[in-house]
Amino acid sequence: MTVKSFVFNPIQVNTYVLYDETKKCVIIDAGCLTEKEQNTLADFIDENRLEVTYLLNTHLHFDHVLGNAFVAKRYAVLPLAHCADEHLISDTQFHARLFGVNASVKAQALGAYLDDGDTFRFGNSELRAIHVPGHSPGSLCFYNQKAGVLFSGDVLFEESIGRTDLPGGDYKTLIHGITNKLFVLPDDTTVYPGHDAATTIGHEKQFNPYF
Repeated sequence: MTVKSFVFNPIQVNTYVLYDETKKCVIIDAGCLTEKEQNTLADFIDENRLEVTYLLNTHLHFDHVLGNAFVAKRYAVLPLAHCADEHLISDTQFHARLFGVNASVKAQALGAYLDDGDTFRFGNSELRAIHVPGHSPGSLCFYNQKAGVLFSGDVLFEESIGRTDLPGGDYKTLIHGITNKLFVLPDDTTVYPGHDAATTIGHEKQFNPYF
């Protein structure tokens, strides 16, 4: 499985495109906001002749969903996320403006819900959803055991964790979830977070100051 990453919008969200030899692909956290960013994502998908099978969201904070409407329209796929975050969709534009993102942002409804343990295939690859609330009530991570990769959204970062001071956040819940659901994964698992650089489970168990 190949992982291609992009950094989009003023909040610097990592958007990931995952694909394998079948050319089936998954987009995680479509953060593309401007026409230029949208074209960057679309050009990569089209030039590599990828077929978008799923549009996934680790959570539904505004910065991670800015490109959902674009991807949904262009590739005829609706975003999937945990139901506990669905209430955030209607406030996408409002929350964007609170953080100084004044561009017009269209809220995009979900196509279906994801929950802990859900698995889904694209081509010869598979992802498993892991529900780790605490940053947001519906925060999900996506894990591929064969490739040894975890897409952690805003749950776990290099030597840090997600914010818990936003509405619906809870520090103890987040720490418990990371410890019991993520730190049980193999130490060499590569962690691709929602912002900033990749890390590994082993590195975070040893050096993350929150643990």
